[in-house]
Amino acid sequence: MGKTPQPLVIAAPRSGSGKTTVALGLMAALRARGQTVAPFKVGPDFIDPGFHAMASGRSSRNLDGWMCGRSWVTRAYIEAAQGADLAVIEGVMGLFDGADGGSDAGSTAEITRWLEGRVVLVVDAGSQARSAAALVQGFVRFDPELEYGGVIFNRVGGDRHRQHLQEAMESVSDLPPVFGYLPRDEFLTLPERHLGLVTAAESGLDPIYWERLSAWMERHIDLGRLLQNQKEPVFSHHRPGNHVDSLFKAEGRAVKIGVARDDAFCFCYPDNLELLEKAGADLVFFSPLEEQKIPEGVDGLYLPGGYPELAADRLAENIGLLETLRRVATAGMPIYAECGGLMLLAESIDGRPMAGVFPGAARMLPRRKALGYREVTLTEDAPLGPAGTVARGHEFHYSELDLSEAVARCYRLSGRGGAGSGREGYRVHNTLGSYVHLHFGSNPRVAANFVEFCWKNRCYRDVATETQSHGENPQG
Repeated sequence: MGKTPQPLVIAAPRSGSGKTTVALGLMAALRARGQTVAPFKVGPDFIDPGFHAMASGRSSRNLDGWMCGRSWVTRAYIEAAQGADLAVIEGVMGLFDGADGGSDAGSTAEITRWLEGRVVLVVDAGSQARSAAALVQGFVRFDPELEYGGVIFNRVGGDRHRQHLQEAMESVSDLPPVFGYLPRDEFLTLPERHLGLVTAAESGLDPIYWERLSAWMERHIDLGRLLQNQKEPVFSHHRPGNHVDSLFKAEGRAVKIGVARDDAFCFCYPDNLELLEKAGADLVFFSPLEEQKIPEGVDGLYLPGGYPELAADRLAENIGLLETLRRVATAGMPIYAECGGLMLLAESIDGRPMAGVFPGAARMLPRRKALGYREVTLTEDAPLGPAGTVARGHEFHYSELDLSEAVARCYRLSGRGGAGSGREGYRVHNTLGSYVHLHFGSNPRVAANFVEFCWKNRCYRDVATETQSHGENPQG
């Protein structure tokens, strides 16, 4: 492997300070300068990485200490940052906010320390001046082990406000340099909805937006100074650990897995797909919104999450696909569905008919139903592995699905603190559905288990293909 760039970690004292706008602006401006930028996001976020990809032209990776641990995070960073001139990591929440109030476990600070990064602290300067310097000083002194590259003040009111901020910073010794002062610009605000920002694919951001964002950063940020003193991390504590070297992959075992991917089904970690491929799967992508059939010759299906509720009318009109999903599931084809994928396999979404693989209706709620990390333990053999298999992920949704107790539940869930949070992981035939978005990096064996399960149940492929061709129910 070549040299690995030291990451710039875009962090803030709290959420809502402008981390995403600053991270995107840096990616776009550096790319416009001809730099190759590797983007990353701390935490289990699907929305921001999509915008990262638009700004940088490269796939963005999630770095999550709780879900995947230090070894995975470090190796994933090293691999994804190869070939880049610079790596930009967007933090999550406040710099030190994580699993609890007594440590920085699960925080941006933890990831920064593991990857030997430089913090660029984004401070919302609205309604403060000299106090902003006190805030910066507090952060720098709170953990002297962190390296601070500098500070960016956001939402600066004007020249007088800027002057006061500059005087405040200059009046305190041993503070990091200020890279720039960003004024308010409503044009650059990203649209939002109930699960956060809209996805990159549906945002409607055109080249003019990225050109204006890049120019805005060039005008107000000293990028040359920001890029000074970059060094190559040592990663002296990196231990490879269990990655993908021993995964199931036998010669001659061709396994083809169809993966749903479009505007309604776009919440999927790139690592999950790569681990499936490394375990021997040939991935074929298809759109439930546009295509009336699943790809021919697949041995299994992976239906990630997304926003199916926003496309429920279109999905309900795609009768051919819904009938195909119902028939191949009944025939026994292995299917793994997460959150939005689970909703697609329900009987309906807010009254609009869906595939009906799971006997229950999904409905949207006015308030959030669930949010948090989840550890999953399989309580019985399932498509993702034998009983006792453990993996980690997160749950974030505004919908609920009423299923009878007769439907098998294969998951025992626990939260980040270890407390139990119920039974989940619904199974019908060889279909496994859950609201939990698993990160296969938490246990790479899960990807191999699913590939192997698809191989062992490949006899259903021909039945399913025949069902698609002739529209016959093999159980009828």
